[in-house]
Amino acid sequence: QVQLVESGGGLVQPGGSLRLSCAASGFTFNFYIMGWYRQAPGKQRELVGRISSTGTTNYADSVKGRFTISRDNTKNTVSLQMNSLKAEDTAVYYCNADRPLLGNNYWGKGTLVTVSS
Repeated sequence: QVQLVESGGGLVQPGGSLRLSCAASGFTFNFYIMGWYRQAPGKQRELVGRISSTGTTNYADSVKGRFTISRDNTKNTVSLQMNSLKAEDTAVYYCNADRPLLGNNYWGKGTLVTVSS
């Protein structure tokens, strides 16, 4: 069955870095747009960034220049490198796999990132 398993969350100080990973299985990974979303307490889930099957990326304005998404189609993984973290980056981060032409959209269970001193 389809699985998206996030890892790498935790507590980090403002200005610090963290790398999240998402291991995918159960679908043809290299055909899917992979994305990272986040949901802060009391707020709606929002897009952090996405990466196409060929490596084209786009990011939310709030993370541009600080966060980088990458994927490894040989290992079925997608990563989110987060630098210069701010308190407002605190959220549960979710991995997403999307293939609009088939109407397929999958979510992981999320990993918590807390930015605090």
